Amino acid sequence: MHTFFWRPLVSGLVLLALTAPAAAIELKGQRVQGGLLIGRAAPGTTVAFQGRPLRLSPDGLFVIGFDRDAPLETVLTLRAADGRETRHPVRIAARSYDIQRIDGLPQRKVTPAPEDLERIRREAALARTARERDDPRTGFARGFIWPVHGRISGVYGSQRILNGEPRRPHYGVDIAAPAGTPVKAPADGVVSLVHPDMFFSGRTLILDHGHGVSSTFLHLSAILVREGQAVRQGEVIARVGASGRVTGSHLDWRMNWFEQRIDPTLLVPPMPAGQRP
Repeated sequence: MHTFFWRPLVSGLVLLALTAPAAAIELKGQRVQGGLLIGRAAPGTTVAFQGRPLRLSPDGLFVIGFDRDAPLETVLTLRAADGRETRHPVRIAARSYDIQRIDGLPQRKVTPAPEDLERIRREAALARTARERDDPRTGFARGFIWPVHGRISGVYGSQRILNGEPRRPHYGVDIAAPAGTPVKAPADGVVSLVHPDMFFSGRTLILDHGHGVSSTFLHLSAILVREGQAVRQGEVIARVGASGRVTGSHLDWRMNWFEQRIDPTLLVPPMPAGQRP
């Protein structure tokens, strides 16, 4: 006898039914590299992903995420309240990514000077600490909206080769918009980091949506919220800018599940065609 749980969370249903009713789970989302899956397990169940214990909300919600180059098969382990343990493989699809070559850049922007590297390390540690939060909030469960409407000028997973040197992949989505354009919270959350000027990303804001899911907003011209402030979906939290290492005004929106970089575009509807500047 199989037991299934039905409740809308995000688009793209994936249903896993294990033979024991107490171990039945539901997963929703797109099972691809860069994807985020929102699950539900029966009360009293303990869930681990690749050996990592997961936070469950009182009604059984949990989250798992997949990086750009995540392995195509991973394992969820469930332990029921009576002690029975089951393992279930989670298979995802591979993706291909755009590769772009850019030559003739100032070398300091390609290979930062030693005095810049220490600053970069400090700033990366601040962002990493903010993304390690495991808040019990479930702001992610209501779904996500675009923080800004505009032309997509950069996509998740793309990689640049600068002056012949491969750089880190781009882990966000770039949305071209005029400086000063309001940036809205894509989902409920609490502000976990406000920084006035990072070397690469300029004015930077991180919003925690709970269970390790966070949004990061880069290159802002203004930040309108403070650390620790709770915000609601659709609330204006910042303004688009061109701070940091950029060539023009746009919003770089990134999302994480802890250290896993996920693709924001998998969680929102298509960009409204009539609202692109």
